Amino acid sequence: MTTTYPHLRQDFLASIVVFLVAVPLCVGVAVASGVPAELGLVTGIVGGLVTGFLPGSSLQVSGPAAGLTVLVFEAVSEFGVGTLGVIVLMAGLFQLAMGFFKIGRWFRAISVSVVEGMLCGIGLVIIAGQIYAAAGLKAPQTGIGKIAGLPGAFADALGSSKALASLAIGAGTIGVIVLWKRLPRAVRSVPGALAAVVLATVATLALGLPVATVEVEGLFGVVRMPGADAFGELATPAIWGTVVAFTLIASAESLFSAAAVDRLHDGPRTEYDKEMVAQGVGNTVCGLLGALPMTAVIVRSSANVDAGARTKASRVLHGAWLLLFAAALPSALALVPIPALAGILVHAGWKLIPFRQLTALWRSHKGEALILVATAVSVVAVNMFEGVLIGLALSVVKTAWEASHLKTEIVDKGAGPVQVHLTGNATFLRLPKILDSLEALPQDRPVELDLSGLHHLDHACRTALENWAERHSSAGTEPVRVTTAA
Repeated sequence: MTTTYPHLRQDFLASIVVFLVAVPLCVGVAVASGVPAELGLVTGIVGGLVTGFLPGSSLQVSGPAAGLTVLVFEAVSEFGVGTLGVIVLMAGLFQLAMGFFKIGRWFRAISVSVVEGMLCGIGLVIIAGQIYAAAGLKAPQTGIGKIAGLPGAFADALGSSKALASLAIGAGTIGVIVLWKRLPRAVRSVPGALAAVVLATVATLALGLPVATVEVEGLFGVVRMPGADAFGELATPAIWGTVVAFTLIASAESLFSAAAVDRLHDGPRTEYDKEMVAQGVGNTVCGLLGALPMTAVIVRSSANVDAGARTKASRVLHGAWLLLFAAALPSALALVPIPALAGILVHAGWKLIPFRQLTALWRSHKGEALILVATAVSVVAVNMFEGVLIGLALSVVKTAWEASHLKTEIVDKGAGPVQVHLTGNATFLRLPKILDSLEALPQDRPVELDLSGLHHLDHACRTALENWAERHSSAGTEPVRVTTAA
């Protein structure tokens, strides 16, 4: 056995660790997304037993992600749980197409600032929304509403013993997760999130606290293939925006996670197009089962690497343990307090906010830092998909502006022609500056316009320069002499 599977022991032990990390996250993401808790486990199972077998990135682990919680909640609120499967199915098919057409590698061209800004905005919305869940209160629908309503929510909680008890469980969960890292190594072999949930459950039962717990329907009770009515929703134009959002954000998060995991180990590197296909297959299966969308998740993936995993066997085995848990112990979920899951997601949301990266960017690349902040604010103020589009647009504008380096040098010796030398890249973005300089030249003097130092001259600038030269020549004594590169 050890000859056939030389790393079986390491992968087996790593799979146990990943399973223990995955259980509270799968359940917490599902509850926060407004769907039955078991659907989160279904997505985790598919991530292990289906995507886990496929090539791409051998050590990263897939499942439901906190980063998609906000988008899934909005989709469920607008279209219903029954239509969620169709949305996930179509997103999976799009991912398959992108993988087959080798588009996966191009996701590496997306600005890191936009991705970090997206995650930051998602983190802020998750934190704000889960504070309401921790207090047992109903959260506003919009990101701005969630944040703006927090003072009122705390005021309401202070007047309710039930809300205070619920908040205490949520805060205690966060405290355990944070402090768990400081305990001895032997204790830390149990993941902090799992320990926090177990302790919160024990405290709730022992003290008889009036705290809401997870509602359980059973694994086979929640798995439903999308019906004809759900597929009929595809005729609604609005649903396609959600499908595209699922596709792009799940793909970007998975492939950026793959790049991060590659930095954690010295094994085989990620094959991005194959990983895109693997994610597409996983989401297609999740869609057929009516489950949550899947992405590669850096928390589970890093836990897998840290636990000593060497091959994809660890992530496949973790899917098997999830299946056994969901089939044999579904009633255990009914004991889990919802504010404990909210606490886990508040902590996860906090980790999505790139404090260190933002500080470093501000010191070295202020423009990138501003794009990060603008993307995050847009995600909170509008929604995730449009927020990312705004961030991408700003990134393109910034890149275009920086690519338009242009130097205008005017040499006027007092007699003879005025010499104008343009060097660099003349694009439409620099056109106002160019024309201001040229139109300020004396009208009664000949002009020599030297364009030989330009690396690039776009059509807008070329046309504008020709029009200016024509106007100046008609007003002056001599035509403008233009020198271009050979």
